Amino acid sequence: MTLFRDDGIVLRTQKLGEADRIITLLTRGHGRVRAVARGVRRTKSKFGARLEPFSHVDVQFFARGGELVGRALPLCTQSETIAPYGGAIVTDYARYTAGTAMLETAERFTDHEGEPAVQQYLLLVGALRTLASGEHAPHLVLDAFLLRSLAVNGYAPSFGACAKCGMPGPNRFFSTAAGGVVCGECRVPGCVVPSSESIELLGALLTGDWATADACEARHVREGSGLVAAYLQWHLERGLRSLRYVEQ
Repeated sequence: MTLFRDDGIVLRTQKLGEADRIITLLTRGHGRVRAVARGVRRTKSKFGARLEPFSHVDVQFFARGGELVGRALPLCTQSETIAPYGGAIVTDYARYTAGTAMLETAERFTDHEGEPAVQQYLLLVGALRTLASGEHAPHLVLDAFLLRSLAVNGYAPSFGACAKCGMPGPNRFFSTAAGGVVCGECRVPGCVVPSSESIELLGALLTGDWATADACEARHVREGSGLVAAYLQWHLERGLRSLRYVEQ
């Protein structure tokens, strides 16, 4: 038996038996981890409320063998709250739906348990912190998170130079298959022609230019969100279930 300690974000929970739960976390050092938390559904549980989705926690695991992810699920024996982001997120529908889409995205991009994904972890922590603070509109925070998640996983879209030949922008056409904007010479079937404001918005969200993003008109935000959803679906090969509930 080996003790492991790590900090992570609770992605989701599942009921197990009468009083237990299976907790799925994205951790700093071990990537995505599933663990059993015994007795957390009892009203007298000391740390059950800490292991809810959106919570940033410091967790101790008890595992058989020398690895955290093995044949049997480890036990979650201790949990300390680092930041209770869920308190500010679950009380607001727009934040909650955006946050749920973030958790699903993080889980989908870390499909191999036990593989460290530090960039994805740090990205999720920062996005949930921003979402909980209410500093920016929830759908903008979500789109920024989705674009940056794609980028850290090797699918960064281009919003300036042509994604195929590198011709400097601005370029009018957008292709999910080609990897972003393309020039007239590289245009392929299925390209769309979004507004220049929508392309500028997506570039701002990817690079963290919040002044530009916050000033964007609602119609361009909606168009940009549609492009992000299509691009994400192309690379994940299927869409996110939670995106359909996101409030625009």
